[in-house]
Amino acid sequence: MCDAVEGNNDEVLKFVGDAMLGIFPIVGDTASSCSDGLAAARIAREALADENRRRADAGLPRIEYGIALHVGDVMYGNIGSKTRLDFTVIGPAVNLTARIETLRGKLGRPLLVSADFISVSGVTAEALGAFPLKGVGTLQNIYAPRD
Repeated sequence: MCDAVEGNNDEVLKFVGDAMLGIFPIVGDTASSCSDGLAAARIAREALADENRRRADAGLPRIEYGIALHVGDVMYGNIGSKTRLDFTVIGPAVNLTARIETLRGKLGRPLLVSADFISVSGVTAEALGAFPLKGVGTLQNIYAPRD
């Protein structure tokens, strides 16, 4: 997963449990940054498919995963207190992305994107519906990019 993110002009910011947070800074064209994020997601999906084939051959369970992509403003830097700092990103865009990822199991899709991502990326996608998300005041339209 790290190779997929870092190989596309992006950065792995942190690991939390079995999750990873990657950021895709917008430098210049927003659509190009979205393309980088989508390319990273596709590379990660291919790597996980390979790993799951190896696991199946070894009689091990599959690795289930979810990837969510959203575009929005964040605040970043060392956040915390005098005794505990963490370099991270915070803000509604981060929260929305995390909430979108939680729909993976319900929708049966490993890659989900927001309406904002669709509107700036030009990606062709299948509309999956509008969903309430914890801590988000309005229903959110969720999409699955077409390969």
